[in-house]
Amino acid sequence: MQGRKELTPKMLYQVYLTDLIPEHNFYRLLDQSIDFQFLYKSTKKYYGQEGQESIDPVVFFKICLVGYLNNINSDRKLIEYCSNCLDVRLFIRYDIDEVLPWHSTISRTRQLYGEEVFMELFKKVLSLCVTKGMVRGKRQAVDSAFIKANASMDSLIEKEVLDDAEYYAEELNENSEYKVSQTRKDLVEEHHNWKKEAYKNMPKGSQKGDKTDENGNLIRPKYVSNHTHYSPTDPDARVSVKPGKARQLNYFGQLAVDDAYHVITGACSDFADKRDSQCLEQIVELTKENLQENEIALGEILADGGYSSGEALKYLDDKNIEAWMPNFGQYKPEREGFVYDKENDKYTCSQGIDLPYRKTASSRKGDEFKVYRSSRKDCKSCPLKATCLGKSHEKTLRDTIHKPLYDKMHQKLTQNAKYAKQMVKVRSKTVEPVLGTLINFLNMKKINSRGIKQANKHVLMASMTYNLKKYMKFVVKKPKVVVQVLSVKQGKVHTFLKTQFYELKTAFLSLSFFVKLYLSQKTNLV
Repeated sequence: MQGRKELTPKMLYQVYLTDLIPEHNFYRLLDQSIDFQFLYKSTKKYYGQEGQESIDPVVFFKICLVGYLNNINSDRKLIEYCSNCLDVRLFIRYDIDEVLPWHSTISRTRQLYGEEVFMELFKKVLSLCVTKGMVRGKRQAVDSAFIKANASMDSLIEKEVLDDAEYYAEELNENSEYKVSQTRKDLVEEHHNWKKEAYKNMPKGSQKGDKTDENGNLIRPKYVSNHTHYSPTDPDARVSVKPGKARQLNYFGQLAVDDAYHVITGACSDFADKRDSQCLEQIVELTKENLQENEIALGEILADGGYSSGEALKYLDDKNIEAWMPNFGQYKPEREGFVYDKENDKYTCSQGIDLPYRKTASSRKGDEFKVYRSSRKDCKSCPLKATCLGKSHEKTLRDTIHKPLYDKMHQKLTQNAKYAKQMVKVRSKTVEPVLGTLINFLNMKKINSRGIKQANKHVLMASMTYNLKKYMKFVVKKPKVVVQVLSVKQGKVHTFLKTQFYELKTAFLSLSFFVKLYLSQKTNLV
């Protein structure tokens, strides 16, 4: 007979939350994997002795963890999700009939706790991974990614423009980051005017969603710069862009990943207007400290060419850190037509004219370089003067003061070309999948809070969630059968041993005892 089910509410229910959740449920296993009780001591200094009780610190971090595990960016959606899931209620110790904290409580508590609490939680999970044998420290792959800030490009406003003397006089005053000197503004506008002229005749991209004025004319977006504009919504966010991506306000997430089992050993956030090379020291020092606390020595650093700079190479050389990092694209190991004499610190051209070291100068950006220049007298009668000098009267060459460090890295990469190529593959297959997982599945694509400190907490929580999830899935595979492997240098010897073993086996089994035993077994079967 066909059945039909109707819901009939009861006056009283006798239901236990623990009976509704299976023993193998993910959140039950997660609760058994890590003890969050240390958070009470870490957050005690943020509370007074009187007043109403706050949200339980363990409950707060567990709710945040649920948000990262399920890629939920909104605090409202997060509380709604936690209320509807029985296993999450059991995980955060809230019964069926209990009301969860208000979503604004999560936001306020996140701002209340300092970055050190989130870092301590990250280090706790990292130590669990180390205890399980998931980190060896031999190689650390470093990479970065932009993280969308909680601010719109429409919120950008222009900084206050001051005369040069007035700007430098007020540089130490409060809110000086919202002011710009007239010289800096003129340089930026000159660059933007060049871009407008250079790209004037290039085809426009898709106009879908672009704004038009009252006459239907397309309004092209203005050129904006972090030097001349800022967002009052989130002053720490910076305008940045990657090839093929739209310009937007971002933060800069930096990661260091161990190549053994892809465990994140260092994570931090920085301003998005920085280059990778400017962030290398911070992420390496952070990773080194995290590994040393677990009695693991930092081995090699693997990074791409974006992390290459004179300052970065000097830092690695001073700290004796082994790094495999290609030099940036403009580096040239040799100058065509010129030979460098290291002992006398001079260049010699193909015509035998010397270009000795003259002075050390600085560029507009503050980069120092060495100037090598020939004399006008030597170049006056040179047959290559027209093609070599142009309108100048003497030949000038410029080298960065860190050129010896670039040359040292280039020599190491060329002398160990096979190993260097292998390290490029190791770096890409180690850190890039981790970044993709964090951005697409663990809520690191966008920050729902504001400020560089909140961005750092966001990166730490996403990285901790990744490590914790990997820690729960990791199983050490132990071989059931111990096999003794005989190392043989040549294949001919290996074949010879197999032949001898086969002949010995045949001769042994041909003995009369084994023949009688075999015949008796065959007779019994018949």
